[in-house]
Amino acid sequence: MKKITRAIAFCGIMATTLAATAQNTNSGYFVDNYTYRFQLNPAYENDKSFVSLPALGNFNMGTNGTLNLTDVLYVHNGKTVLFSNPNIPTAEVLKNIGDKNTLGFNIRETILTAGFKALGGYNTISIGARADVGVSTPGSLFRLVKEGISNKTYDLSNINANAMGYAEIALNHSHDIKAVPGLRVGAAVKFLVGMASVDARFNKADLTLGTDEWTVTSDADVYVNLGKFQFKQKYNDKTDRYYVSGGDMDGNGSIGPNGFGVGFDLGATYKWNDFTFSLAALDLGFISFSDTKYATTNGPQTFNTDEHIFYPSDFDSSWDDFIGDFDKLYQLEDRGNIGSRSRSLATTVNVGVEYAFPLYRKLTFGALSSTRINGKYTWTEARISANVRPVKCLSAGVNFGVGTYGVAFGWLVNFSTTGFNLFLGMDNTHCKLAKQGVPLNSNMNVNLGINFPF
Repeated sequence: MKKITRAIAFCGIMATTLAATAQNTNSGYFVDNYTYRFQLNPAYENDKSFVSLPALGNFNMGTNGTLNLTDVLYVHNGKTVLFSNPNIPTAEVLKNIGDKNTLGFNIRETILTAGFKALGGYNTISIGARADVGVSTPGSLFRLVKEGISNKTYDLSNINANAMGYAEIALNHSHDIKAVPGLRVGAAVKFLVGMASVDARFNKADLTLGTDEWTVTSDADVYVNLGKFQFKQKYNDKTDRYYVSGGDMDGNGSIGPNGFGVGFDLGATYKWNDFTFSLAALDLGFISFSDTKYATTNGPQTFNTDEHIFYPSDFDSSWDDFIGDFDKLYQLEDRGNIGSRSRSLATTVNVGVEYAFPLYRKLTFGALSSTRINGKYTWTEARISANVRPVKCLSAGVNFGVGTYGVAFGWLVNFSTTGFNLFLGMDNTHCKLAKQGVPLNSNMNVNLGINFPF
């Protein structure tokens, strides 16, 4: 298994073109009869009962970015090169780099879902799997690569990596409140099985660069829950102690259940004249992971190193050495297994209002605010949409959004008739032209599914 610290360093540079997005397609929030609206607000119901096509009932994958891929990859003399290439001007690279840059990848796979009317309302039972990955890096890491010893000090604080994967069994129920005409409420309870978790917090790395030696002040903590994972260690004769140099699975480990938890979705809708107001809080809960492997610097520490000197005449080799020896920059100590550790789910809050056009009731306009609460990876966005269901079997919507990760254009088309349902949509379909005229899109979300209504 590759060094975990090397992977984090590589992700921090290469994948800052991406950032976390929702695990549900917001483009379907106001689309009438979109099969999985209940995952956006548990108060929503479907017209009919249904069962999903195994593994393809609802597949949702998304990435977003604070940078475009073309801010990291450049074309020089007909070849694609990394921004670190010395032939790419420093000013051209740094003008597009922010103080904070984040990577994220989210996936939601519905293995099997069934929906039906019973118990005075609408019900769904779902079995699925989810994965959340996030990395954040400071812009100073890019400056270090491009400027080297031309600038003597760099603050590489707040390099973070966060990943969690789990399976879930969800039970959802919604019904009208007869005592309050127009009000409908819904809730889901989710039984969670944690499969893997990584929480790496490289809180501080202040570098003072010299021609022959660097002075480093570092502070970091890493928590890993991943089967039989163990940290690997090396001996540092300069500090007279062992430090974490990577990790492996002992050659015979497998990824399996590593914790258990519970989550809840809560939602409500209220119809008043031509307006429908809605509110939902999704993924309120936690997972308690067992067998937590922990590595730490034991607070801030300062040491000198000559391992990372950049030589302008051989920059590529110097950079490869720096990435390869990233673990030496922090000198983490293996604290072994510290037992169980609980992690909160990333909670999403949706607030919406929909207006039915009085001259054509099959056309509605919607406004949706979504906020994903996830620590350093928190984001928010607002979308306005137009949605139509011209015939009973077809509904669709288009929307425009703006938020933490810029602007986006989304759409979703839903075809549903007795015995068959197919939907396809995207929350982000815009792109930025590459430097050589080739469109490369760093913002992407796709949602597709096949189900069988009855």
